[in-house]
Amino acid sequence: MTETTKPSAPESDPLVSVSGLAKSFGEHEVLRSVDFDVAPGSVTVLIGPSGSGKTTVLRSLNALDVADAGVVRIGDVEVDFAQRPVTKRQVASLRAQSGMVFQAHHLFPHLTVLENVTAGPVLAQRRDRAAVDEEARDLLRLVGLEEKAHAYPFQLSGGQQQRVGIARALAIRPKLMLFDEPTSALDPELVGEVLLVMKDLAAQGWTMVVVTHEIRFAQQVADQVLFMDGGVIVERGTPDEVLTRPRTERARQFLHRILDPLD
Repeated sequence: MTETTKPSAPESDPLVSVSGLAKSFGEHEVLRSVDFDVAPGSVTVLIGPSGSGKTTVLRSLNALDVADAGVVRIGDVEVDFAQRPVTKRQVASLRAQSGMVFQAHHLFPHLTVLENVTAGPVLAQRRDRAAVDEEARDLLRLVGLEEKAHAYPFQLSGGQQQRVGIARALAIRPKLMLFDEPTSALDPELVGEVLLVMKDLAAQGWTMVVVTHEIRFAQQVADQVLFMDGGVIVERGTPDEVLTRPRTERARQFLHRILDPLD
C-alpha cells in the first residue's frame, strides 16, 4: 500500500497526555480519574466490557464528549476541562489534532467517495481543492480503494465504507488517529480488510488509540493495552502483560469470556 507522511513529534515527550479525566452522565459516573500517556508513533488499545468507559475516553480526546474534569493534551494543545466554561475555540483546537473513525462509517450518502474524503480539508480547513484531490487519491490508494473514487457509499460493502472512513480521517492530516470499535458493525468476513489497513498505518508509525474487542489485533499491533472496568483503568502494560498474564481476576474473567465465549 502507498505510504503517507506521518506527523512527527518529539520522541522524549508523550504525544498524548491524559490526567484526572472524569465524566458523569446525570448520576452515572462513567469515568473516574483516568490517567495515561501515549508515546508518539505508538498504538494504545483500550479493552474492557461494555459500559466500562472506553468510548467516553476516546470521545473526550477530541471533545465529542466534554469531560467534567481532567486535562487532555495532544501535541501543543492542552485543555483543562475543570476550567469552565470550555470554549468552542478550545474544543475546535483539540478536535483538530485527531482524526476519528467510528463504529458506523457516517459517510455522506449524496457524495462520492472522493468527495467524502475531501470535504473536511476543503470546507473546514480551507485547503486548495486541487491539492486536496490529489492527496485524497493517494489516501484511497493507501486503503485499497483508488478505483472507487467516483462510487457512492451505497455501492460499497461495509468494509469498503469503513476504509473510506479511515481515508477521510487521515485527510485532515491529524497528529493522532482514534478508532472506536471500527469493526464491530461489520460482517466477520469483512473485519480483516479493515484491520489490515490499521496494521499498515501502525507499521508506518501513526500514533493510534483504538477501542476494540479484537484481541488478536491488540496482541499483534499494540504497544500498550489499557483494560478498563467501571470507569477506571484496572490494568495497563504490554500486550503480553495484560492479555497473556493479567494480574487481576477481573481482567482474567473478561479475557476468558472474550476468548472462550462457550466455555
